[in-house]
Amino acid sequence: MKDILLKNGTLYDLENDKYDKKDIVLRDGKILEIAENLSNQYEDIEVIDLKEKFVFPGFIDCHTHVGIIEECTGKIGADNNETSDPVTPHLNGIDGINPFDVSFKDAIRSGITCVMSGPGSNNVVGGRNIAIKTCGTIIDKMIVKNPVGFKISLGENPLSTYGINDKCPVTRMGNAALIRELFMRAEDYIVRKENKKIEERDIRLEAVIPLLKGVIPLRVHAHRADDIVTAVRIAEEFNISKMVIEHGTEAHLVKSYLKEKNIPVAYGPLLTPRIKMELKARNYHSVVELFEAGVKTALITDHPYNSIDCLRLVASMALAQGLSFKDAIKSITINAADILNCQDRIGKLEVGYDADVVVYDGNPLDIKSKVEITIIDGEVVFQRV
Repeated sequence: MKDILLKNGTLYDLENDKYDKKDIVLRDGKILEIAENLSNQYEDIEVIDLKEKFVFPGFIDCHTHVGIIEECTGKIGADNNETSDPVTPHLNGIDGINPFDVSFKDAIRSGITCVMSGPGSNNVVGGRNIAIKTCGTIIDKMIVKNPVGFKISLGENPLSTYGINDKCPVTRMGNAALIRELFMRAEDYIVRKENKKIEERDIRLEAVIPLLKGVIPLRVHAHRADDIVTAVRIAEEFNISKMVIEHGTEAHLVKSYLKEKNIPVAYGPLLTPRIKMELKARNYHSVVELFEAGVKTALITDHPYNSIDCLRLVASMALAQGLSFKDAIKSITINAADILNCQDRIGKLEVGYDADVVVYDGNPLDIKSKVEITIIDGEVVFQRV
């Protein structure tokens, strides 16, 4: 991989909410140096003159189903819900994601360099999510972190999947009970395992151990405010220290509670119509309310429910409702990285971080602006001709 010197870029300083004219050196997939007026002192380096175009870290969508609900394939490419059983903790998104899904190319062309993908929300317990770069042909080589969360779902989705067939869960009580049953069994399994009293491993319960030991967060599909509070209640019963609310379209109704509990929200999708009852409170200003309340919030597309290339548009819509430019950018960079627990690698333009860089011909939250260059792990993967 050849070193790259990005000359004459207009870099956005997220910390100070301002722009600086600087150069960037990329080496071995990392950001090696950021400074003003770097001379061509490196041997065998490719120089790209950015001509003062706008430079940002690669954008991050921390909740999608990219590659696991494939485009252009119909049902045969929908691998996100194993609806043969409402409780499937042993599933891992990596086994269902197709890196040749066309949505990865859309992501790259839109300046999105990392996504979270994995199981859907029809099951009470869906499985484990994965954070991946958006460029590659071998999914195992695209991994940023695996797993990045343990997926459960509350509310309308599992009820409408199983309850209509009189199979548990029929009610929200049944939904919560299935989750508690699994976690109680996993607690007992951990004790037996530590005392070397298990004769054979249980793949379902093994999958829960990293969650109960605080290694990965609980990622909760929840729209309604009461479901969000139920998720907090269950987490506290089992001493689960890390949790993310996904979607959270009524999160603004319990924003003080979420701030008190230090629970972040991956909010959205914003552009979808209110096609089910749980979405009736969805509105663009909710994001502003969550930020103002001090709740760490990231914006998501939930691709394919909003197309992956709409992530910038979603941030622009929140900007139009009063969200500051700084917070709008945070919602698709460092906040998303924090939610994925990958904040030491992605989401910032800093020395030592992954060389995921995107160059725009204007303000990236202006929908007229175009992506000029996308760089992932120090390699130019898209360049507008």
